[in-house]
Amino acid sequence: MNKIAVICFNIYATKIGFTQDLKLRIEQHNDGLVQSTKSRRPLQLIYYEACIENWDAIKREKYLKTHYGRLFFHKRLKTWFESNVV
Repeated sequence: MNKIAVICFNIYATKIGFTQDLKLRIEQHNDGLVQSTKSRRPLQLIYYEACIENWDAIKREKYLKTHYGRLFFHKRLKTWFESNVV
């Protein structure tokens, strides 16, 4: 199963990425093994979607990284963003 994960550094910074092993990827980020997030730890998984097909997950990840994808994501998690400060 392929997953698109959204991890949060703080209320203003999120990272969207594709992975086949979500648990391992989050551990890598939190252990400082990923250069792009090494200085932003600790990270918190706030949202993920699962896709059966690899191509579908990659397509969804690309969409979520667009302006409209981020609008969708922030609208979907509006309540979480209003009540949580990471």
